[in-house]
Amino acid sequence: MPRALITGITGQDGSYLAELLLGKGYDVHGVVRRSSSFNRERIDHLSVGPSHTTGRLHLHYGDMADGSSLRRVVELTTPDEVYNLAAQSHVRVSFDQPEYTADIVATGTLRLLEAVREHIDRTGRPVKFYQAGSSEMFGATAPPQLETTPFHPRSAYAISKLAAHWFSVNHREAFGMFCCNGILFNHESPRRGESFVTRKISMAVARIAVGTQKTLALGNLDARRDWGFAGDYVDAMWRMLQQPWPDDYVVATGESHSVREFVEAAFRHVKLDWERYVTLDERYLRPSEVDHLLGDATKARQKLGWRPTVSFDALVRMMVDADMRLAEREARVGR
Repeated sequence: MPRALITGITGQDGSYLAELLLGKGYDVHGVVRRSSSFNRERIDHLSVGPSHTTGRLHLHYGDMADGSSLRRVVELTTPDEVYNLAAQSHVRVSFDQPEYTADIVATGTLRLLEAVREHIDRTGRPVKFYQAGSSEMFGATAPPQLETTPFHPRSAYAISKLAAHWFSVNHREAFGMFCCNGILFNHESPRRGESFVTRKISMAVARIAVGTQKTLALGNLDARRDWGFAGDYVDAMWRMLQQPWPDDYVVATGESHSVREFVEAAFRHVKLDWERYVTLDERYLRPSEVDHLLGDATKARQKLGWRPTVSFDALVRMMVDADMRLAEREARVGR
């Protein structure tokens, strides 16, 4: 049974990846931070402990700011594959907390890479490493963006992700480690955190539709993004580590849509006029904006055999439908 270690397992991507690997018969281990409150609703439906059908899932306390805990978890779990999905992942927040973002996203990745390298040196075991990159690393570079496109990050988050990207490349080239960077463009789902713009939109649309919310405040409606389904993108992560040689890959749909188009599609799905409810709030504008991200995933299609399966419209409908069920439950409780 192959064994995988996932940092950030309680996040959107981590939960979908855990599902995928358990379905493939993996023994899955996840790193969680110690907290006074639980934040594991995305993986509550997965069995913890022995299971006859989906493999096994185990959780271990650790923190990307604590190198000793990462070394301990790596030594304890002896993974065949490590997926580093942990991050301070909110771009706007990174302008307010740049030092924390850099420590967790950039230096945290280095801590984990070093823990894996030391384990390989001590045991001689081959361990494959996946680093979750971001399209935000391209920043101000004109679209379309692919693996050879120059980077021009425009936030502390993007700069930190770029440092993590190059740490992974350096460990591959300097130490011969099997390190892959997935440069993932925006990927969403009903499990997306409510502070992210797509989930903020779908949640607000659902609450407006059932009468428990009146307006939706947003920032830049003209920013364009390449949006796909998170469940598709974790499949690309897994495929990267199944290749004979490590490499870096852009993962994207090849379509871009504006925030305004996402808003229009979401309100249209519940038969409401978006312009009656949406307001502009300058607090949500970034100090330096990324105007247009559009990925070219030709390499992933050709080498990994990967293709997205969920269209933009289907993704919007999926998220709104899921939040409608949640909003209706909230409304019943309120009544």
